[in-house]
Amino acid sequence: MIKRKEMRSLFSKIFLSVALAGGFTFVSAQKADSKSQQILNRVSAKYKANRNTYFKFMYSTGNNGKITKKETGIFYTAPSRYKLKIMGTEQIFDGSKIYSISDEDQEVTIAKANGSEMMFSPTNYLDSYKKEYNTTYIGKKSVAGKTTDMIRLVPIKNNGIREVDIYIDSAKSQLVKIEQKQTDNALAIIQITDYRANQNLAKDIFSFSRSKYKNYLITEL
Repeated sequence: MIKRKEMRSLFSKIFLSVALAGGFTFVSAQKADSKSQQILNRVSAKYKANRNTYFKFMYSTGNNGKITKKETGIFYTAPSRYKLKIMGTEQIFDGSKIYSISDEDQEVTIAKANGSEMMFSPTNYLDSYKKEYNTTYIGKKSVAGKTTDMIRLVPIKNNGIREVDIYIDSAKSQLVKIEQKQTDNALAIIQITDYRANQNLAKDIFSFSRSKYKNYLITEL
């Protein structure tokens, strides 16, 4: 049985590879068929036009195609800021620093931005695919009763990821599911169960207040 603390570490480790991919300079030319490119461009434009976006999702992990763990999470994002809650941990990026808050351990870790702040976000692929992945339109697939368009992303250069399958509701230009398969056969899946955009969010939703965590150990890196 995987402990929650180990699961949180695994969650960060899996999606770290996405962030690291953005740091490479690729010299190979990207290959993208026109249909996959058109769909991804439409979805990317829609999300970028939103003032803010909310996802509720199921996060699943496993190996060799077999799921062994599932967790529910929520994710708020706005231009250059986000808030993630999953596995008893909250992470806030306020545009300058990242605040990782563990209620179980009563700890807060504060780190300066380093360019990989959106490593978790499914929308990360909506930018990185343009330079870092070859894209192929696979066809229509049913996901939780929805008809989706499946697009496969394969990294141009080795970054620990074998392939990423993105399932999109093209009628609404919305992400439905993302499956990330690593070269070590690790599997991570984000399936979006609720999506909302342009909500009237609290002004401090992407802010961290030390006063709320007086009894926590706060470490600034």
